[in-house]
Amino acid sequence: MHISAKADYATRALLELAREPSRPLTCEAIASSQQIPFRFLKSVVGELRRAGLVRSQRGCEGGYWLGRPAGDITLLDVTHAVDGELLTLRGEPLTGLDYPGPAAGLPGVWRRIEDEAAALLRATTLTSLLPESGGATEKGAA
Repeated sequence: MHISAKADYATRALLELAREPSRPLTCEAIASSQQIPFRFLKSVVGELRRAGLVRSQRGCEGGYWLGRPAGDITLLDVTHAVDGELLTLRGEPLTGLDYPGPAAGLPGVWRRIEDEAAALLRATTLTSLLPESGGATEKGAA
C-alpha cells in the first residue's frame, strides 16, 4: 500500500490549521513548521481549497483556515481531495476488476483491503490526531 506525499503533506498542513483555528496561517508558516517543500505545499493547499477543506483570504491579514470543523474532516476526505481513489491497481480503480481461473478471488481481497482502509480513514478525524493539551502525548511522556 502506498501513502502519497501529497496525502501526507495535506494532512500535516490541515493539522497545523486545526491546532489554531482562530487565526489564518500562510503556506510559508505551514511549510516551515512541518518542513514541507513550499512549492509542493502550495499546490496541495490549492487542491484542499477546491475540495472545500480549507478556505483562504488574500491580503495582509490573509492566509488559510480550515473549511469546516476539524472534527468533521476525516483522513478519507483528505485522501480523496488530493489523490482521488484510495486504492488503485496499476493506476486504475478496483471497480470492475475481474480475473480468470485460480486468480478469480484476488479482486475481492483487493476490494476488502480498500474497504478496511477506508473505514479506518473515515473514522480518523483531524481532531482525533491533535495532541491533547498538557503535553501528555509529547515524546517521552507516558
